[in-house]
Amino acid sequence: MLTFEPDETLAHRLDPRSKLAVQIGFAATALAHPTPRALIVLSVLTGLLLAAASVSLRRTLVAYRFALIVLVLAPILSGLSLGTPWFDRPAAVTSGLASYRVLLILLVSAAYVRSTPVRASRAAIQRTIPGKPGQVLGTGIALVFRFLPVLQSDLRTIREAMAARLGTERGAIDRASTIGTLGITRAFNRADRLSLALQARCFAWNPTLPPLEFSRVDYPALVLAIGLALSAFY
Repeated sequence: MLTFEPDETLAHRLDPRSKLAVQIGFAATALAHPTPRALIVLSVLTGLLLAAASVSLRRTLVAYRFALIVLVLAPILSGLSLGTPWFDRPAAVTSGLASYRVLLILLVSAAYVRSTPVRASRAAIQRTIPGKPGQVLGTGIALVFRFLPVLQSDLRTIREAMAARLGTERGAIDRASTIGTLGITRAFNRADRLSLALQARCFAWNPTLPPLEFSRVDYPALVLAIGLALSAFY
């Protein structure tokens, strides 16, 4: 599960606004340049960003295992055809490059999640986007970061309970429908409890957020973000 972990890495010392800028620039470049040569360069950069946040590649891939299944199946399904030649290799290659770009973006986002507290992310968004839109977006992202791990834990608990009751002996469709039904029920229950908790704590749209300040280590990150953003146009 990908969550914030306190550490003393370079990524942890960066201002969250710098990290968001790098992410946006990286995503723009990855989407604008689908060529193998560009993806090789972006792969090296991804490795450096993961190292800067001390992110374990194995743990990250395990956390993204369901997304990886989709990314692996996409090129295969894109290449299949109903007539000769039965498998369109160029289409599969194009889809494979697109899947790889998405994987790189997910890995870079993992470095951000591990190195950035939720409150710092909210502060960065609200101070970058002024007014009510920034408050709504910051609050939404903060709730998502806190809510998703809880939902994942609920799904894992449901699966473990089914396995303990020999649920693995049942058919795949039956297991999926049971997990889906119970998962949705728990999600709605969690949402109701979250709403009640926010009311009980006098939820504020504009709370006191942690101070943010650029330091020396942020300037190279901002230069990298600007370079990545400009490279998307060339």
